[in-house]
Amino acid sequence: MQIIQGNKGGLIKAWIDGVGVEAQARAQLDNIAAMPFVHKHVAIMPDVHWGMGATVGSVIPTKGAIIPAAVGVDIGCGMMAHRTSLNASDLPDSLAGIRSAIEAAVPHGRTNNGGPGDRGAWGSVPDANVDRIRPHVEALKGLAEKHPKIAQASERAPTHAGTLGTGNHFVEICLDEEERVWVMLHSGSRGIGNKIGTYFIEKAKAEMRRWYINLPDEDLAYFPEGSGLFDDYWEAVGWAQGWARLNRELMMDAAMAALSKAVPKPFTTDCEAVNCHHNYVTREAHFGDNVLVTRKGAVSAKEGEMGIIPGSMGAKSFIVRGKGNRDSFCSCSHGAGRAMSRNEAKKRFTLADHAAATAGVECRKDEGVIDETPAAYKDIDAVMAAQADLVEVMHTLKQVVCVKG
Repeated sequence: MQIIQGNKGGLIKAWIDGVGVEAQARAQLDNIAAMPFVHKHVAIMPDVHWGMGATVGSVIPTKGAIIPAAVGVDIGCGMMAHRTSLNASDLPDSLAGIRSAIEAAVPHGRTNNGGPGDRGAWGSVPDANVDRIRPHVEALKGLAEKHPKIAQASERAPTHAGTLGTGNHFVEICLDEEERVWVMLHSGSRGIGNKIGTYFIEKAKAEMRRWYINLPDEDLAYFPEGSGLFDDYWEAVGWAQGWARLNRELMMDAAMAALSKAVPKPFTTDCEAVNCHHNYVTREAHFGDNVLVTRKGAVSAKEGEMGIIPGSMGAKSFIVRGKGNRDSFCSCSHGAGRAMSRNEAKKRFTLADHAAATAGVECRKDEGVIDETPAAYKDIDAVMAAQADLVEVMHTLKQVVCVKG
């Protein structure tokens, strides 16, 4: 761990040995750490890099205020993994059929779960999922009525349930160190979470202008605790985090059903399971105080708590157990972390580079995923080495199938 005195007076504790932090992210961190309501210090994880609103790979504890842009717009984004009773030898020689089955079962890319159809906003949501989705949709109605700009997105929410989205979201079939088969996926609260995040970020900025509060970065606009907008945002962000968790559960069910069709051998899926956020805010106790902890690209790693740290689409991933490191606010990294922007990756790497980097993985090898190629990310082994005092590795996973949006 490195202790860094911020250029604007704040304190930063960093797990970056062997991976570093770029200047743009460092400037962003200096601004965050200097906010007067930050509790003790900001912690940064080894996958740290510049992000919209706040630095990805940061843990921001606050007292009396919340920064919506620090949580971001992919509210509740996180990981889920299940170990099955299958072994590598149970999988077919060609994995293309498994990939096709998952792609057919889990809507991905810029799609939803079907058009309006004859059920209005519920579109083609599978009947089996309606009873699981409906209570969540109903719970948002009061807030949507109070904030009409959320209402349209809330009406579309059912068709986004159980869908993957784009970017770095994925569904993977992986093998662990004993050749056991895992299903792992990464996604969040989809369109409705994006709308909630965007709406309240703009509300916070408007509040700063209304009160003539000057900030070093307008993305640090905040809601003071006790204000009406704080309460509304807290309700909305909590809802989106629950929606994200449900979304992952629905996709996992669909992926497991697809795997069972593609693999003739019966199997069970209750061996081990992990479901964790890595873009979220919660209330926790740290250093003797009750605080709000925003993890932007970071995972809770309390002592004994299980988590998931994925690599890129051609690298290893890890099932980990937290060590409860107090200085990190009991946190760890959420992945490898980008080494460069998406535009830079598209300029730097070719299809041949990507094909070589993903050799042995049944996945997309087209120009649409060049920005997700493994070399666009930090070395996951270096990232794990830098946080050895934050987590213990329980399982090392290597993907053999990767479905991208």
